[in-house]
Amino acid sequence: MLLWVGVLVAGGIGSVLRFLVDGAVARRVVRSFPFGTLTVNISGAMLLGLVGGLALSRHAALLADTAFIGSYTTFSTWMLETQRLGEERQVWTAVANLVVSIVLGMGAALLGQWIAGRL
Repeated sequence: MLLWVGVLVAGGIGSVLRFLVDGAVARRVVRSFPFGTLTVNISGAMLLGLVGGLALSRHAALLADTAFIGSYTTFSTWMLETQRLGEERQVWTAVANLVVSIVLGMGAALLGQWIAGRL
């Protein structure tokens, strides 16, 4: 039961943090490119790489990876924003969103793993 409560709390914190970070970035950068979602997903990829590189117990990994980081990052919003850019005929911006997200996401995850290896 305690694990379920932990998932609930960690997931709630992650989703609220995503809302705050996305909003803060979007207010500072007013463009059609979804910089808020990009920031959330790249920072989440680095966190996931870091946590994945640590020797955590199964329950701690569940709370950190699935509950917190899983609710913090957002694949569905990334896809929806990319699809909407395509609908608005901003094809190059949509392609840039895909490519930049994948390249920076992979780099961030590797950086997180590298940091974990140094701890």
